[in-house]
Amino acid sequence: MKHHIPTAIRRLSLLTAVFFLFVHSVKAQKQATLSDSISVFFDEFKTASKLHVGLWNKDLYGPTIFVDPKTRKLFANEADTAGLLKPNGHNYSGVLPAKINIANTAINWGGKRWAMIMLPLPPDQQHRLNLLAHESFHRIQPELGFALGNAENNHLDQKDGRIYLRLELEALKKAIQSASAKEQKQHLTHALTFRAYRQSLYANSRTTENELELNEGIAEFTGAMLSGRNQTEMAAFFLKGIDDFFKNPTFVRSFAYYSTPVYGWLLYKSDKNWNKKITAKTDLTNYFIKAFSIRMPTAIKTAAENAIDIYNGKAIIKAETEREEKNKKIVAEYKLKFIEQPHFELKFVKMNVSFDPRNIVPIEDKGTVYPNIRITDLWGILTVQNGALMSPNWDKISISNPIDTATKKITGDGWILELADGYTVEQDVATGNYKLVKR
Repeated sequence: MKHHIPTAIRRLSLLTAVFFLFVHSVKAQKQATLSDSISVFFDEFKTASKLHVGLWNKDLYGPTIFVDPKTRKLFANEADTAGLLKPNGHNYSGVLPAKINIANTAINWGGKRWAMIMLPLPPDQQHRLNLLAHESFHRIQPELGFALGNAENNHLDQKDGRIYLRLELEALKKAIQSASAKEQKQHLTHALTFRAYRQSLYANSRTTENELELNEGIAEFTGAMLSGRNQTEMAAFFLKGIDDFFKNPTFVRSFAYYSTPVYGWLLYKSDKNWNKKITAKTDLTNYFIKAFSIRMPTAIKTAAENAIDIYNGKAIIKAETEREEKNKKIVAEYKLKFIEQPHFELKFVKMNVSFDPRNIVPIEDKGTVYPNIRITDLWGILTVQNGALMSPNWDKISISNPIDTATKKITGDGWILELADGYTVEQDVATGNYKLVKR
């Protein structure tokens, strides 16, 4: 006996089958497109690295991984030595363990030192190459003899620190746009005068600024030089970058991306080997003064104050005075939240951290608030989305007291702590503070 299936049902079944085939095809196409793009990104960076191998007398192309922050899936240009990655077309793929923080950085993992870059990559090729070269410099940084350091520069959140950094960068903008060598030298003299005066205002600031510039500044110079930009494009890139930088909530950890690369690029035009003459002990301020043959004024303070009006100084001072008043309220709120009222302190044992350097808030001599930060340690994984106070010497972090401690997943105001086995949290009845306890 034959069963007759109604025509409408047959059509619906056919449409359903076609739909599922279409969805499967789209997914496969997207996966293939991503894999193909990854190969293109690796190849274009490999080509750029070979073209500029003379920059450091070393090929920057090497072990590199791209990581999707949402899925933790990664793509690598070569295999690891621990067998954690699997072949995937011309590349390799795998999943980054939860204990490793995802960031644009360099990491030791799977038996190799990798440049790590977060997906998606910039759609613009020049920005993409800039980013890959920057992080690849960090990968080879130890081989070149440069220390990995991120010194605190909290003075750059103070009014005068911000004013004279902005003036230095405004002078550098004019140096970039100068029509003659004489004009450029005048602006460079003012830039370095503003810098010298700023560093004279805050104890040890010359050392801490120099440390960050030798780390992030030289890395960004490297990125810019491998970006493929011509002279006109490079000038426009630096000018826009400085203007965008001024919009950042804080300058504390990001200023070096905009100072050292400009000095370096301008100097590279007359000395293509200048960067190979510096070491981890080089004082970049002195180096640039000598390299540009700058005759510094004897009265730094007077010279700096006399040059203010050339670089829109009155408007800068007005803006920074207003910002300081607003910032006092923000600092007071954070001091109350993380210091004066009961809070939760987590001491580090073997810490690894990733954070956004653009929006941090220094709290006098008490440390720095990181609005967004992720920390892994032997005690677990802490993910913060609403602020945490890092101690000045990076030995502990303070967050608000927990709301729920019933499970291994402790939660609070804008934070989650995934506890490792063998750890729990306890409250000190006398102070109201919480702490970690190892069982």
